[in-house]
Amino acid sequence: MARDWKLIASIIGGVAAAGVATKAYLRSARRIRLRGRVVLITGGSRGLGLVLAREFAQAGAKVAICARNERDLDRVRTEFADSGWPLVAIACDVGVRAEIEGAIEKVAEQFGDVEILVNNAGTILVGPAENQGPESFEDAMQTHFWGPYYATNAVVGAMKAKKFGRIVNIASVGGKIAFPHLLPYSTSKFALVGYSEGLRGELTKYSIFVTTVCPGLMRTGSPRNALFTGQAEKEYAWFAISDSLPVASISARSAARKILDACVHADAEIHLGITAKIGAVVQGCAPGATAELMALIDRFMPDALPGSAETKKGSESESEATKGPVIVLTHEAEIANNQL
Repeated sequence: MARDWKLIASIIGGVAAAGVATKAYLRSARRIRLRGRVVLITGGSRGLGLVLAREFAQAGAKVAICARNERDLDRVRTEFADSGWPLVAIACDVGVRAEIEGAIEKVAEQFGDVEILVNNAGTILVGPAENQGPESFEDAMQTHFWGPYYATNAVVGAMKAKKFGRIVNIASVGGKIAFPHLLPYSTSKFALVGYSEGLRGELTKYSIFVTTVCPGLMRTGSPRNALFTGQAEKEYAWFAISDSLPVASISARSAARKILDACVHADAEIHLGITAKIGAVVQGCAPGATAELMALIDRFMPDALPGSAETKKGSESESEATKGPVIVLTHEAEIANNQL
Protein backbone atom coordinates (compact mmCIF):
# COMPACT_ATOMS: atom_id res chain seq x y z
CA MET A 1 0.00 0.00 0.00
CA ALA A 2 2.81 2.39 0.94
CA ARG A 3 4.54 1.52 -2.31
CA ASP A 4 1.37 2.41 -4.25
CA TRP A 5 1.16 5.82 -2.57
CA LYS A 6 4.81 6.48 -3.36
CA LEU A 7 4.14 5.64 -7.01
CA ILE A 8 1.10 7.95 -7.11
CA ALA A 9 3.09 10.76 -5.45
CA SER A 10 5.91 10.23 -7.94
CA ILE A 11 3.51 10.44 -10.90
CA ILE A 12 1.86 13.59 -9.55
CA GLY A 13 5.26 15.16 -8.93
CA GLY A 14 6.37 14.31 -12.45
CA VAL A 15 3.23 15.77 -14.02
CA ALA A 16 3.59 18.96 -11.96
CA ALA A 17 7.25 19.33 -12.92
CA ALA A 18 6.39 18.81 -16.60
CA GLY A 19 3.67 21.44 -16.33
CA VAL A 20 6.03 23.97 -14.79
CA ALA A 21 8.68 23.28 -17.44
CA THR A 22 6.14 23.59 -20.27
CA LYS A 23 4.83 26.88 -18.93
CA ALA A 24 8.36 28.26 -18.59
CA TYR A 25 9.19 27.22 -22.17
CA LEU A 26 6.02 28.76 -23.61
CA ARG A 27 6.52 32.03 -21.70
CA SER A 28 10.03 32.30 -23.07
CA ALA A 29 9.05 31.36 -26.64
CA ARG A 30 6.14 33.81 -26.76
CA ARG A 31 7.89 36.74 -25.10
CA ILE A 32 7.68 40.03 -27.01
CA ARG A 33 9.17 43.50 -26.72
CA LEU A 34 6.79 46.38 -26.12
CA ARG A 35 8.91 49.10 -27.70
CA GLY A 36 7.17 50.50 -30.77
CA ARG A 37 4.05 48.39 -30.30
CA VAL A 38 0.66 50.09 -30.77
CA VAL A 39 -1.42 49.67 -27.63
CA LEU A 40 -5.05 50.68 -27.11
CA ILE A 41 -6.39 50.81 -23.55
CA THR A 42 -10.12 51.34 -23.07
CA GLY A 43 -11.06 53.25 -19.94
CA GLY A 44 -7.52 54.61 -19.95
CA SER A 45 -8.11 58.07 -18.51
CA ARG A 46 -8.05 57.15 -14.81
CA GLY A 47 -7.59 54.33 -12.34
CA LEU A 48 -5.97 51.09 -13.48
CA GLY A 49 -6.30 52.09 -17.15
CA LEU A 50 -4.21 55.21 -16.62
CA VAL A 51 -1.58 53.32 -14.63
CA LEU A 52 -1.39 50.74 -17.43
CA ALA A 53 -0.99 53.54 -19.98
CA ARG A 54 1.95 54.95 -18.01
CA GLU A 55 3.62 51.54 -17.75
CA PHE A 56 3.23 50.78 -21.46
CA ALA A 57 4.56 54.24 -22.34
CA GLN A 58 7.59 53.79 -20.10
CA ALA A 59 8.26 50.49 -21.91
CA GLY A 60 8.39 52.37 -25.21
CA ALA A 61 4.97 51.49 -26.62
CA LYS A 62 2.80 53.87 -28.64
CA VAL A 63 -0.17 54.34 -26.33
CA ALA A 64 -3.74 55.15 -27.29
CA ILE A 65 -6.52 55.48 -24.75
CA CYS A 66 -10.24 56.03 -24.92
CA ALA A 67 -12.74 57.10 -22.28
CA ARG A 68 -16.05 58.91 -22.06
CA ASN A 69 -14.96 62.03 -20.19
CA GLU A 70 -13.11 64.64 -22.28
CA ARG A 71 -11.81 66.49 -19.22
CA ASP A 72 -10.21 63.32 -17.86
CA LEU A 73 -8.60 62.76 -21.26
CA ASP A 74 -7.25 66.31 -21.31
CA ARG A 75 -5.43 65.76 -18.01
CA VAL A 76 -3.80 62.61 -19.42
CA ARG A 77 -2.85 64.43 -22.62
CA THR A 78 -1.07 67.07 -20.52
CA GLU A 79 0.68 64.46 -18.38
CA PHE A 80 1.95 62.50 -21.38
CA ALA A 81 3.04 65.64 -23.23
CA ASP A 82 5.05 66.71 -20.17
CA SER A 83 6.68 63.28 -20.06
CA GLY A 84 7.44 63.26 -23.79
CA TRP A 85 5.35 60.16 -24.45
CA PRO A 86 3.28 59.84 -27.66
CA LEU A 87 -0.44 59.53 -26.99
CA VAL A 88 -3.70 59.33 -28.87
CA ALA A 89 -6.66 60.06 -26.59
CA ILE A 90 -10.18 59.66 -27.95
CA ALA A 91 -13.54 60.29 -26.32
CA CYS A 92 -15.91 57.38 -26.91
CA ASP A 93 -18.28 54.97 -25.19
CA VAL A 94 -17.02 51.40 -25.63
CA GLY A 95 -20.56 50.10 -25.29
CA VAL A 96 -21.56 51.87 -28.52
CA ARG A 97 -20.25 49.81 -31.42
CA ALA A 98 -19.88 52.68 -33.89
CA GLU A 99 -17.95 54.79 -31.37
CA ILE A 100 -15.35 52.17 -30.43
CA GLU A 101 -14.91 51.18 -34.09
CA GLY A 102 -14.39 54.84 -34.97
CA ALA A 103 -11.86 55.23 -32.17
CA ILE A 104 -9.88 52.24 -33.43
CA GLU A 105 -9.86 53.69 -36.94
CA LYS A 106 -8.42 56.96 -35.57
CA VAL A 107 -5.70 55.06 -33.74
CA ALA A 108 -4.79 53.22 -36.95
CA GLU A 109 -4.59 56.53 -38.85
CA GLN A 110 -2.14 58.03 -36.36
CA PHE A 111 -0.16 55.06 -35.01
CA GLY A 112 -0.96 52.09 -37.24
CA ASP A 113 -2.96 48.94 -36.53
CA VAL A 114 -3.63 48.11 -32.88
CA GLU A 115 -1.30 45.28 -31.88
CA ILE A 116 -2.17 45.11 -28.19
CA LEU A 117 -5.74 45.69 -27.03
CA VAL A 118 -6.45 46.11 -23.32
CA ASN A 119 -10.17 45.91 -22.57
CA ASN A 120 -10.19 47.75 -19.27
CA ALA A 121 -13.23 50.08 -19.33
CA GLY A 122 -15.49 49.38 -16.39
CA THR A 123 -18.47 50.48 -14.39
CA ILE A 124 -19.72 49.38 -11.00
CA LEU A 125 -22.97 49.77 -9.09
CA VAL A 126 -22.93 48.55 -5.49
CA GLY A 127 -26.10 47.67 -3.61
CA PRO A 128 -28.61 44.90 -2.95
CA ALA A 129 -30.18 43.20 -5.96
CA GLU A 130 -33.58 44.41 -4.76
CA ASN A 131 -32.47 47.99 -5.44
CA GLN A 132 -30.92 47.27 -8.86
CA GLY A 133 -33.30 47.04 -11.79
CA PRO A 134 -32.84 45.52 -15.27
CA GLU A 135 -31.14 48.70 -16.54
CA SER A 136 -28.29 48.06 -14.06
CA PHE A 137 -27.64 44.67 -15.64
CA GLU A 138 -27.95 46.10 -19.15
CA ASP A 139 -25.44 48.87 -18.43
CA ALA A 140 -22.95 46.46 -16.87
CA MET A 141 -23.22 44.01 -19.76
CA GLN A 142 -22.85 46.79 -22.32
CA THR A 143 -19.58 47.95 -20.76
CA HIS A 144 -18.02 44.69 -19.57
CA PHE A 145 -19.10 42.26 -22.28
CA TRP A 146 -20.28 44.06 -25.40
CA GLY A 147 -17.53 46.70 -25.16
CA PRO A 148 -14.69 44.11 -25.25
CA TYR A 149 -16.60 42.16 -27.89
CA TYR A 150 -16.94 45.18 -30.20
CA ALA A 151 -13.32 46.26 -29.67
CA THR A 152 -11.95 42.77 -30.22
CA ASN A 153 -13.91 42.31 -33.45
CA ALA A 154 -12.60 45.66 -34.69
CA VAL A 155 -8.91 44.73 -34.24
CA VAL A 156 -8.77 40.98 -34.73
CA GLY A 157 -8.85 41.09 -38.54
CA ALA A 158 -5.61 43.08 -38.75
CA MET A 159 -4.06 40.86 -36.05
CA LYS A 160 -4.90 37.72 -38.03
CA ALA A 161 -3.38 39.24 -41.18
CA LYS A 162 -0.15 39.94 -39.33
CA LYS A 163 -0.22 36.68 -37.35
CA PHE A 164 0.41 38.74 -34.25
CA GLY A 165 -1.69 40.18 -31.46
CA ARG A 166 -2.27 40.48 -27.76
CA ILE A 167 -5.72 40.97 -26.19
CA VAL A 168 -5.85 41.59 -22.45
CA ASN A 169 -9.27 41.45 -20.82
CA ILE A 170 -9.49 43.01 -17.37
CA ALA A 171 -12.13 40.89 -15.68
CA SER A 172 -12.31 40.41 -11.89
CA VAL A 173 -12.42 37.85 -9.12
CA GLY A 174 -16.07 38.95 -9.30
CA GLY A 175 -16.13 37.01 -12.56
CA LYS A 176 -15.24 33.87 -10.60
CA ILE A 177 -17.22 34.45 -7.38
CA ALA A 178 -20.51 36.36 -7.25
CA PHE A 179 -20.10 38.57 -4.20
CA PRO A 180 -23.26 39.95 -2.53
CA HIS A 181 -24.40 43.45 -3.54
CA LEU A 182 -22.40 43.31 -6.78
CA LEU A 183 -24.77 41.21 -8.85
CA PRO A 184 -24.86 43.18 -12.16
CA TYR A 185 -21.08 43.65 -11.95
CA SER A 186 -20.42 39.95 -11.31
CA THR A 187 -22.89 38.81 -13.96
CA SER A 188 -21.15 40.88 -16.62
CA LYS A 189 -17.66 39.89 -15.45
CA PHE A 190 -18.63 36.21 -15.54
CA ALA A 191 -19.64 36.79 -19.17
CA LEU A 192 -16.30 38.46 -19.92
CA VAL A 193 -14.31 35.63 -18.31
CA GLY A 194 -16.15 33.02 -20.38
CA TYR A 195 -15.72 35.01 -23.59
CA SER A 196 -12.06 35.69 -22.88
CA GLU A 197 -11.16 32.09 -22.05
CA GLY A 198 -13.01 30.73 -25.07
CA LEU A 199 -11.54 33.35 -27.37
CA ARG A 200 -7.99 32.38 -26.44
CA GLY A 201 -8.63 28.82 -27.55
CA GLU A 202 -9.77 29.97 -30.99
CA LEU A 203 -7.17 32.68 -31.62
CA THR A 204 -3.95 31.02 -30.47
CA LYS A 205 -3.50 29.32 -33.85
CA TYR A 206 -3.16 32.81 -35.37
CA SER A 207 -0.45 33.77 -32.83
CA ILE A 208 -2.99 36.02 -31.13
CA PHE A 209 -2.90 35.45 -27.39
CA VAL A 210 -5.74 36.42 -25.07
CA THR A 211 -4.98 37.02 -21.40
CA THR A 212 -7.74 37.01 -18.78
CA VAL A 213 -6.93 39.18 -15.77
CA CYS A 214 -8.87 38.62 -12.54
CA PRO A 215 -7.90 41.20 -9.90
CA GLY A 216 -9.18 41.08 -6.35
CA LEU A 217 -9.23 44.14 -4.13
CA MET A 218 -7.14 46.82 -5.84
CA ARG A 219 -6.27 50.36 -4.79
CA THR A 220 -7.12 52.37 -7.91
CA GLY A 221 -9.13 55.11 -6.21
CA SER A 222 -12.28 53.91 -7.98
CA PRO A 223 -14.76 53.98 -5.04
CA ARG A 224 -15.08 57.74 -5.43
CA ASN A 225 -16.53 57.33 -8.94
CA ALA A 226 -18.40 54.07 -8.36
CA LEU A 227 -22.19 54.16 -8.01
CA PHE A 228 -24.11 53.10 -4.90
CA THR A 229 -27.75 52.35 -4.27
CA GLY A 230 -29.86 51.18 -1.36
CA GLN A 231 -28.28 52.55 1.82
CA ALA A 232 -25.62 54.35 -0.20
CA GLU A 233 -23.50 55.61 2.72
CA LYS A 234 -23.25 52.15 4.27
CA GLU A 235 -22.59 50.51 0.91
CA TYR A 236 -19.85 53.02 0.14
CA ALA A 237 -18.29 52.50 3.57
CA TRP A 238 -17.78 48.74 3.26
CA PHE A 239 -16.65 49.04 -0.36
CA ALA A 240 -14.15 51.87 0.22
CA ILE A 241 -12.74 50.38 3.43
CA SER A 242 -12.24 46.96 1.77
CA ASP A 243 -10.54 48.66 -1.17
CA SER A 244 -8.07 50.35 1.17
CA LEU A 245 -6.91 47.33 3.20
CA PRO A 246 -3.09 47.27 2.86
CA VAL A 247 -2.63 43.47 3.00
CA ALA A 248 -5.83 42.31 1.33
CA SER A 249 -5.64 44.84 -1.54
CA ILE A 250 -2.96 45.36 -4.18
CA SER A 251 -1.69 48.72 -5.44
CA ALA A 252 -2.67 49.76 -8.96
CA ARG A 253 0.98 50.10 -9.96
CA SER A 254 1.86 46.61 -8.78
CA ALA A 255 -1.18 45.25 -10.58
CA ALA A 256 -0.29 47.09 -13.79
CA ARG A 257 3.24 45.70 -13.83
CA LYS A 258 1.97 42.15 -13.37
CA ILE A 259 -0.51 42.70 -16.21
CA LEU A 260 2.25 43.94 -18.53
CA ASP A 261 4.36 40.90 -17.66
CA ALA A 262 1.43 38.60 -18.46
CA CYS A 263 0.85 40.41 -21.76
CA VAL A 264 4.52 40.21 -22.74
CA HIS A 265 4.65 36.47 -22.05
CA ALA A 266 1.15 35.66 -23.39
CA ASP A 267 -0.10 34.13 -20.12
CA ALA A 268 -3.59 32.66 -20.32
CA GLU A 269 -4.92 33.90 -16.98
CA ILE A 270 -3.63 35.70 -13.91
CA HIS A 271 -5.14 36.46 -10.51
CA LEU A 272 -3.96 39.64 -8.82
CA GLY A 273 -3.83 40.01 -5.06
CA ILE A 274 -4.31 37.55 -2.23
CA THR A 275 -8.12 37.87 -2.29
CA ALA A 276 -8.28 36.85 -5.95
CA LYS A 277 -5.80 33.99 -5.58
CA ILE A 278 -7.48 32.49 -2.53
CA GLY A 279 -10.96 33.11 -3.90
CA ALA A 280 -10.25 31.38 -7.22
CA VAL A 281 -8.80 28.31 -5.47
CA VAL A 282 -11.64 28.03 -2.95
CA GLN A 283 -14.31 28.48 -5.62
CA GLY A 284 -12.65 25.92 -7.88
CA CYS A 285 -12.27 23.32 -5.13
CA ALA A 286 -15.43 23.90 -3.12
CA PRO A 287 -18.10 25.84 -5.03
CA GLY A 288 -20.85 24.73 -2.67
CA ALA A 289 -18.97 25.94 0.40
CA THR A 290 -18.23 29.22 -1.38
CA ALA A 291 -21.94 29.73 -2.08
CA GLU A 292 -22.76 29.13 1.60
CA LEU A 293 -20.04 31.62 2.61
CA MET A 294 -21.46 34.28 0.30
CA ALA A 295 -24.92 33.74 1.79
CA LEU A 296 -23.45 34.16 5.26
CA ILE A 297 -21.63 37.37 4.28
CA ASP A 298 -24.86 38.76 2.84
CA ARG A 299 -26.46 38.61 6.29
CA PHE A 300 -24.00 41.27 7.46
CA MET A 301 -24.52 43.57 4.47
CA PRO A 302 -26.79 46.66 4.57
CA ASP A 303 -30.47 45.92 4.09
CA ALA A 304 -32.26 46.90 0.90
CA LEU A 305 -34.51 49.94 0.88
CA PRO A 306 -38.16 49.48 -0.10
CA GLY A 307 -39.09 50.65 -3.58
CA SER A 308 -36.74 52.31 -6.04
CA ALA A 309 -33.66 53.60 -4.21
CA GLU A 310 -31.64 56.63 -5.31
CA THR A 311 -28.28 56.05 -6.97
CA LYS A 312 -25.32 58.12 -5.77
CA LYS A 313 -21.63 58.37 -6.63
CA GLY A 314 -19.13 57.44 -3.98
CA SER A 315 -18.08 61.08 -3.66
CA GLU A 316 -21.69 61.84 -2.64
CA SER A 317 -21.88 59.00 -0.09
CA GLU A 318 -19.25 59.97 2.47
CA SER A 319 -19.98 59.40 6.17
CA GLU A 320 -18.05 59.50 9.44
CA ALA A 321 -16.91 55.95 8.74
CA THR A 322 -15.07 57.04 5.59
CA LYS A 323 -13.58 60.34 6.71
CA GLY A 324 -10.81 58.98 8.89
CA PRO A 325 -7.45 57.31 8.21
CA VAL A 326 -9.12 53.97 7.53
CA ILE A 327 -9.32 54.71 3.79
CA VAL A 328 -6.21 56.87 3.46
CA LEU A 329 -4.72 54.51 0.85
CA THR A 330 -7.82 54.87 -1.31
CA HIS A 331 -7.64 58.67 -1.05
CA GLU A 332 -3.97 58.59 -2.07
CA ALA A 333 -4.88 56.43 -5.09
CA GLU A 334 -7.61 58.92 -6.06
CA ILE A 335 -5.02 61.69 -6.32
CA ALA A 336 -2.41 59.58 -8.09
CA ASN A 337 -4.77 58.05 -10.64
CA ASN A 338 -6.86 60.99 -11.90
CA GLN A 339 -9.98 60.01 -9.94
CA LEU A 340 -10.70 63.46 -8.46
